[in-house]
Amino acid sequence: MTSDLRWLQQYEPGVPATIAVPEHTIQQLLIDAAARYPTHTAVRMVLRYLPLGLKVQARLSYAELNRLSDRFAAALAGLGVLKGERVAIMLPNLPQQVIAYFGVLKVGAIVVNTNPTYPALELEPLLRDTGVTTIITLSGLFERVRELQPKTAIIRVILTDIPDMVGRLFRRSVAAQVRAGGMMKAVSPQPGVYFMQELLAHSVDPAPATVFDAADSAVFQFTGGTSGLPKAAELTHRNVVANVAQTSAWVPSLRPGAEKFLLALPAFHVYGMTVGMLVCLNLGGELVLTPDPRNTLLILETIARERITLYPGVPTMYIALLNHARAGEFNLRSLRVCLSGGAPLPLEVAQRFEAVTGGKLVEGYGMSESSPLTVGNPVFGQTRTGTVGLPFPSTEVVIVALEADAQGVHAPVATGEAGELLVRGPQVMKGYFNNPEETAATIDADGWLHTGDIAVIDADGYITIVDRKKDLIIAGGYNIVPREVEEALFKHPKILEAAVVGVPDAKRGETVKACIVLKSGESATPEEVRAFCKAHLAPYKVPTVIEFCHELPKTQVGKVLRRQLIAQAASQ
Repeated sequence: MTSDLRWLQQYEPGVPATIAVPEHTIQQLLIDAAARYPTHTAVRMVLRYLPLGLKVQARLSYAELNRLSDRFAAALAGLGVLKGERVAIMLPNLPQQVIAYFGVLKVGAIVVNTNPTYPALELEPLLRDTGVTTIITLSGLFERVRELQPKTAIIRVILTDIPDMVGRLFRRSVAAQVRAGGMMKAVSPQPGVYFMQELLAHSVDPAPATVFDAADSAVFQFTGGTSGLPKAAELTHRNVVANVAQTSAWVPSLRPGAEKFLLALPAFHVYGMTVGMLVCLNLGGELVLTPDPRNTLLILETIARERITLYPGVPTMYIALLNHARAGEFNLRSLRVCLSGGAPLPLEVAQRFEAVTGGKLVEGYGMSESSPLTVGNPVFGQTRTGTVGLPFPSTEVVIVALEADAQGVHAPVATGEAGELLVRGPQVMKGYFNNPEETAATIDADGWLHTGDIAVIDADGYITIVDRKKDLIIAGGYNIVPREVEEALFKHPKILEAAVVGVPDAKRGETVKACIVLKSGESATPEEVRAFCKAHLAPYKVPTVIEFCHELPKTQVGKVLRRQLIAQAASQ
């Protein structure tokens, strides 16, 4: 199969058709930025704003971040961590997370991005199957690690706490608050347990003299796991560096050394890692961290006070910001670029957000398996609403038939026809770690990544994601796309959030269920919602079952867990 590259004519001026992929490691991005901007702020974490302009915060310059990550790498080497070992980083967005990330890479180990909200039962197979030997986490999560340690290869536990990097003036008050929340606990000295603060204090500056290759594995990124046990996508240094270069090239108006990124997305998620953390640091920008993506008031205040210019997020984060009771109190006009991913972006949300901020909010598309971005709408070019945009530089796409022909081939479909989206480019993963069967089923012999997403491509190369193959609702012989029903529901003035799934039905096989969160202070009936849908949808697409919820189950980055909604419906 070949890709016709029809989309190149639609690129924003200044965006190249291809990029030269730098043949170096991820940590070189930080090393180079520290050489260019040693005194610029690299990382800032703001926990609270106080009167008289005071902030409860932590701050590191590029020179400090580079030096501390060198020290951490040397400390890891001193503990016996070898090149190729897997080191889990199970932290929220903290300066220590950034230090640990680059320190692990500098010693030659592989970062295993790990969600700190997972219970031990979910963590055990992930850490066991990836062969993690060292884990870096909060003291408040130590007992969880101890519980699963005998069932894994973990021999070293490195602990840190949120207040460790906070200025001395407020460290005690922050510690008291974190301790009250259960995320900071006293852990006695014991074999195999180390404290990051002490390691950094007693280590030496130079990082170990490890020999690197861009083809080395750098990150194990667990797939979303919304339809089964997560797999570890094995991303090389070259994969991730390529995607940083592609994403940076996609926004040619980025200003080196002058941008401020707000990272509310968790950095343990591939989207937050690449688009938030690494694109910012590669650019010499200031990375402003918030440990809690659900603290919408702090996010509003941070955008206004810090004059944030880029805010990557997911639709639920933008919806929360727009609908916050105090949103009108804050000037958000510093925002220039907001990239939305992880879930479909409703048109009404994008339009309202751009009206409020004056910035651009555009939708893109990616996967853990592609580091993650492959497709995006032009930021200051011709955006096509309802689509995820155009393939990135040095990225090919093709849409193939869902059913194989007589020769067993999934042939490319015609323009405008739906089929499975296939992607090929330098950002596509090496494979799933220790899982050759799944790797072979996902990446074919020609290097095409089979995304499992149903899409159409128009004459200009704009791609619309129709839905996941497994999310299609087949009711009475009709194929129903959940996103189409959700878009109709989002037009209802009383609806804040909505998710649509298929549930068993004796007559139709499946029928449409809508799980709806109403805006604060609003009320509605199922009959009212159905009447509204009848004006916007074909009759067979109108939800038969409507459930009003206080909230929708979501992943840490705000992606709705459809499978959990289906399981809940089955148990009722």
